[in-house]
Amino acid sequence: MNYIDLHCDTILELFENRDYDFVRSPLSVDLEKLKAADSLAQFFACFIDAKAFDMDYDKGYMHVFEMLDLAREKMSAADSGVILPAYSAADLKRNKENSAISAFFTVEEGGVLNGHLERLDELYDAGIRLITLMWNYDNCIGHTNSPDSEKMKKGLTDFGFEAVERMNELGVLVDISHASDGSFWDVINISKVPVLASHSNARALCSHQRNMTDDMLKALGDKGGVAGLNFYPMFVNGTETAHVSELADHARHIADCAGVEAVAIGSDFDGFEGGLIGVESADKIGNLREALKLKGFSQDEIDKIFYKNALRLISDVL
Repeated sequence: MNYIDLHCDTILELFENRDYDFVRSPLSVDLEKLKAADSLAQFFACFIDAKAFDMDYDKGYMHVFEMLDLAREKMSAADSGVILPAYSAADLKRNKENSAISAFFTVEEGGVLNGHLERLDELYDAGIRLITLMWNYDNCIGHTNSPDSEKMKKGLTDFGFEAVERMNELGVLVDISHASDGSFWDVINISKVPVLASHSNARALCSHQRNMTDDMLKALGDKGGVAGLNFYPMFVNGTETAHVSELADHARHIADCAGVEAVAIGSDFDGFEGGLIGVESADKIGNLREALKLKGFSQDEIDKIFYKNALRLISDVL
């Protein structure tokens, strides 16, 4: 079992398409595709678009639990024992020993806390082990990515600092994908444990503000964190179409900036339209291995990118 993906939006698609079977579906991630990919663990995001709730983050918070219930129902009905929830490194190890894929649950939009620190404990008790601090709107935690350079300098709120500290205490991964540059640096400076950008690429190769600068990548690596390669073409080359070889270029660049130990996978599968040519779904992840070989990565380095780096982060924090 040799593949960990730190981010997908499959739960949202299952919620919006209730007739989809998690075993086999039109989605990029389902049980058959994960088995074909030799998946060790898949992180499943409960994604909340605040606009869908008229910016009512309290309603968004309640929706997280509805999404969790559906995900667990779909997975338990899929194939008993083949995919199992995981809440720690020990769970992942036990699931692997039983030849089961581990499912970690996350929240993509920390705004659902809405200023209530106790909600972190409630989400933790419900099984959430990673929170993407913000999506594309400023929230109670801090500022989000923006094409406006001045807005990108703005960082965490006072509550945001408290939230990161509490996440450290609980053992919840702090995810800075979607964050402003200022929010990123605040997190790097305050977090006592490694953090991650679950689905972000290199800004030097694709200038979208969702990607990370070389300085940010180096700081992330120095802290023991990882950046998960995002398969969305808009973040690979800035267009609607990209090839797996271009994604491998991002892996090469991140490794050169921050060390190969800072590179992981965060596909963003089922979170965007279109696909990455060569790796349109989880079962085709082997094509990324081949593309990485062509960029000069050794087999051991590819294993680090595919699962060892993410596994180290999980062991350090969860």
